[in-house]
Amino acid sequence: MSAYHQKGHIGIALRLIPNKLLTFEEIGLPHHIKELLTRPRGLILVTGPTGSGKTTTQATMIDFINENLDRHVVTIEDPIEYYHEHKKCIVTQREIGVDVPGFKEGVRRALRMDPDVILVGEMRDLDTIGAAITAAETGHIVFATLHTTGSARTVNRIIDAFPTTQQGMIRSQLAVSILAVISQVLLPRVGGQGRVAGFEIMVMTDAVANLIRENKVERLDSEIQTGRNKGMVLLDDFLFYELFAKGTIDYKTMITVAQRPEDLQRKYKERSQ
Repeated sequence: MSAYHQKGHIGIALRLIPNKLLTFEEIGLPHHIKELLTRPRGLILVTGPTGSGKTTTQATMIDFINENLDRHVVTIEDPIEYYHEHKKCIVTQREIGVDVPGFKEGVRRALRMDPDVILVGEMRDLDTIGAAITAAETGHIVFATLHTTGSARTVNRIIDAFPTTQQGMIRSQLAVSILAVISQVLLPRVGGQGRVAGFEIMVMTDAVANLIRENKVERLDSEIQTGRNKGMVLLDDFLFYELFAKGTIDYKTMITVAQRPEDLQRKYKERSQ
């Protein structure tokens, strides 16, 4: 909840959070992501605009780890939204301003707590981004969020946060540390019956790593498109084939959030003929 004054009156913005943690099936997250969660180290980025369901997706993945693996999970959040009980994991949840002063300090201190999994609520600045990448390199699974749309923009956003003299090194680090980029949007269902998530998924492969290392990020989209057998999918393809074609969302909704609306308009016309 956020309360504020405006024009001499009080305004309140409220965010509705489900009482229970949702499953992969309930949020529509592809099941092959589960295999990535069993890896011993790496960075999993969940990206999208504000209100796109990033926190819910992260909570679902943390809950899967909690139910199936023996791990110590440390989360750094602002604020804590989903509360995780100890199941197979010990889950330590720390809130900014209450348990720890900031994200950078939270990640730094988390490394002293013998964690296996670290969740960084938001990578807001250079120091936090650097700390998260270092943690992913040194034997931890790290979940983090960015307010970007699309895998290529996410990679560029991280690299551009660093001074030019360090960008080559960061490209090399990202090529080694990233496990996946999950970019998502949250859309109204046809008939107004709730909302549904649309995903773009990039999984790290040798080809993807080479494109990042060689500063050819603009070619990531084509690599994702040809990597469907490896579990990758572009947002526009997910919107068209998984949501619109199955009647889950309408045409206007699809076009509004598409990365390349003209391509989807062409596909729609071809399909209608």
